[in-house]
Amino acid sequence: MARSREQSFTSEETEFLKQEDRTSVEKGSAEELQGKLGKDNREDKLMHTVMDVDKDKVEKASVLTDAINNNISSFTPDLSFEQMVNNYRNAKKLMGETLIRELTGYAPGFVEKNIRVPEFQRELKERIKQNTDKLKKEGLLDSKGFITDQAYDYEALSMLSEELDELEGKGLLGRKESRKRSEYGEKQDTRRYKKGDKFRNVSWRHTVNKSMRRGHNELEKEDFVVHEKMAKGKVNIIYALDNSGSMKGDKIKVAKKSGIALAYKATQHNDKTGLIVFNSKIDNAITPTHDFETILREIARIKTTGETDIALCIHKALELYPNSKETNHLILLTDALQTLGKKPEKKVLETASRAASANVSISIIGINMDRKGEELARKIADISKGTLYKIRNLEEIDSIILEDYYQTKTHL
Repeated sequence: MARSREQSFTSEETEFLKQEDRTSVEKGSAEELQGKLGKDNREDKLMHTVMDVDKDKVEKASVLTDAINNNISSFTPDLSFEQMVNNYRNAKKLMGETLIRELTGYAPGFVEKNIRVPEFQRELKERIKQNTDKLKKEGLLDSKGFITDQAYDYEALSMLSEELDELEGKGLLGRKESRKRSEYGEKQDTRRYKKGDKFRNVSWRHTVNKSMRRGHNELEKEDFVVHEKMAKGKVNIIYALDNSGSMKGDKIKVAKKSGIALAYKATQHNDKTGLIVFNSKIDNAITPTHDFETILREIARIKTTGETDIALCIHKALELYPNSKETNHLILLTDALQTLGKKPEKKVLETASRAASANVSISIIGINMDRKGEELARKIADISKGTLYKIRNLEEIDSIILEDYYQTKTHL
């Protein structure tokens, strides 16, 4: 039942609010100090463990993101020019607007408007050559026009910075795990209230702020926010990314950034993150590790190809998990169902059963799956005591993956 802000509270609630107020004051001071230090300070420690950061090159490498996610690995001035002249819309889709702006020195809309003008074409060709040479001098392209390892590293940092900004905007950046306990338990990140949550875990400060932002005159059910109490048990979590051909473009871009968000949060909570990149074969597999640098670098290099073999992915995950009593969880992101094998569904479910027997839970992040794909994904999740998330909006993926991670931590 909704309750007015002016309505009186019980003695238990009053005491809780006093405790919350004290916590808010302490927290507010910390947040104010963090704000004075600035956003860059927030991430500098992690970034500098990856490499010495050249911010100009990080920003410059970000123009390559769309091209990398569309499987473009090299540039030659003549070919880039021909692609724009012959089919500008397709070139813009493959390269991305930021790269076109970088290569031409013009806004994409201006290029599209004038691409058929002969005089403009002559100028454009020369500009593309000059700006491609600049990318080579900056070490982002080699002498033959191929994207360098350094460029992938800087592009990885660009994705990290962009994703952290997005998480902060969504209120998902959260705080690092605390060992300090209050009388109400160990408080961690906050989340929306769910049925069964205890009253004492309500964050009144966040709840009231949320209600006010929504313009509510009374506290309503959807306004309530609770502290997420993170268990101290450790999780070995593997992020399995389907990089089959159908994932090209925006899907793989968002999937990469979501993997970075997951690895970042797991590292904060001292959990290990592994990585599997799969299609009809395993392109890359990393055993769960605390090494955020390795995960970040490898995610940046992912490209799309081939078909989808979910059974192969699950089988590989079982090989990667350590023999320990820690919780082992697999997050599998795909836009397709099993497409390989004589009896693909049977093969997948048998592998999922082996995972369940090994106490490995599997959550499926399904992107715009058809009905048959959803049915198979649900069976996998049910067998392994995981969860199926049906994605319609790509921008929700990072939030959902982090929610799944928190749920795994909470139910240890």
